Amino acid sequence: MPIPTMTNAQNAKKDEFYTQYLDVEKEMSAYLEFDENVFRGKTILLPCDDPEWSNFTKFFAQNFERFGLKKLISTSYAVESKNYKSNYQPTLFEINNPQFDEQKTRTKGKIFTLTRDRTGDGVIDVNDLEWNYLKGDGDFRSDEIKKIRDESDIIITNPPFSLFREFLAWIVEANKQFVIIGNMNAISYKEVFPLIMANKMWTGNRFNRRINGKNMTFYVPDDYKLSGTEVNVDDKGKKMISVAGTGWYTNLEHGRRHQPLSLMTMDDNIKFSKHKEVRGKEYVKYDNYDAIEIPFTDAIPSDYDGIMGVPISFLTKYNPEQFEIVGLTQRGCHDAVPDTKTYNDYWEVKQSGEKTGSSGGKTNGNANVEGNDGRKNYFINKDGRIVQSKYQRIFIKHKK
Repeated sequence: MPIPTMTNAQNAKKDEFYTQYLDVEKEMSAYLEFDENVFRGKTILLPCDDPEWSNFTKFFAQNFERFGLKKLISTSYAVESKNYKSNYQPTLFEINNPQFDEQKTRTKGKIFTLTRDRTGDGVIDVNDLEWNYLKGDGDFRSDEIKKIRDESDIIITNPPFSLFREFLAWIVEANKQFVIIGNMNAISYKEVFPLIMANKMWTGNRFNRRINGKNMTFYVPDDYKLSGTEVNVDDKGKKMISVAGTGWYTNLEHGRRHQPLSLMTMDDNIKFSKHKEVRGKEYVKYDNYDAIEIPFTDAIPSDYDGIMGVPISFLTKYNPEQFEIVGLTQRGCHDAVPDTKTYNDYWEVKQSGEKTGSSGGKTNGNANVEGNDGRKNYFINKDGRIVQSKYQRIFIKHKK
C-alpha cells in the first residue's frame, strides 16, 4: 500500500490530523534557541484547534510564564460544521462545567483563553484556561474569528489540509507572524511561492524529514480507517498515521535557516560526488532554458555563477545569505530565466525513444494542470532526439 500523503487526506476531506506534543515542542524550541524572547509579550492564537486535548494548547499553556506570553487564545470548529463526521462525544471537562449546553457543543465553536492565575495557586498554566462558546461555528473565515486574529501577534496551528491556501491567505491578509503545518507540494502554489521568493515565508526547523525512520506522525480519530504502510496504534490505543512530505512553514527566524551549505566545486563534484548521476559526468544544460540541472542539493557547485535548477527539497537547506531564488518551474520564473526554446507539442517516450502506451499528443498549454502557463517543465535534450521533462525545479544562483 502507498505511504499516506497530505494530498490523499485533502482529497478525502479528512482534516482531522492532530499534532503530537513532542513535534510542537521540538519545533518551537528551534525558534526559542534562535531568539529566547520570540514569544515574550505576545498574544498567540491557536485556531482550527480542539483546545480540550490539543497539544498546541497544552504546550503553550504549560509554558505560559516561561515564554512570557501576554495572552493565549485557542479556538475550535463546531463538530457539525466539519467535513469529517465522527462519533463526537464532549469531554468531561466541558460536561462538568455549569455553562455546558448540549446543543451548543455540536453547533458552536469554542474559545479558550489564558491570561491570569485563575485558580490562585501561584502559577499560570493549563489549569487556568477559561472557556466559552463562540457565537458562530468557529470558521476561521468568519468575522468573529477574524477579529480574534487581528488582536493576535503569532498564529500557530495545523490547519485543515483542504483549506491550506485559504488559511495562509487569511494570515497574510492580516500581516501576522505564523508557524503552520503543510505539505511540500504547497511550495509551488501560486499563493505560496511568491512569499518564499520574496523571503516572506520559509520552511521551519522540520520539513519533509524522517526522524527515527518515520515521517511526521499525527493522531487521527478513533473511527478513522487506517491504511498504508506508515500507520500505528500507540500504547494507549490511539491511532496514528505518518504522512510523507509534511513539515512546518513559518516567517519566524530559526538557526537552520542561516547555516551555510557546504559545497564542492564543479570539478570536484564530477570527480568525487556520491551520486552516480553526477560522478564522472558533465552537468547538463536545459534544452529550453539557460540553466543547468542539479539533481541533488549537495551537488550544487560552489563555483558556478549561472542559474541552476534544484529540487524543491533544496528549501530545507536554503540560506538567504548564500543563495538567491529567481524562480520556480511554471511559477514566476520566465522573466529571470527566459525561454530559449518553446515546444508546441510533445510525446511521452521511454528511454529508448519509444512512445509510452498512455502517450498522446500533448501540448504545453494544458490548462488543466494547476499553474501551467503554456510552458511545460524544464527539458533536457537527450542525444538530440528525446526531450525529457524534469521534476519541478527551483531556479537559484549564488549570491556574490
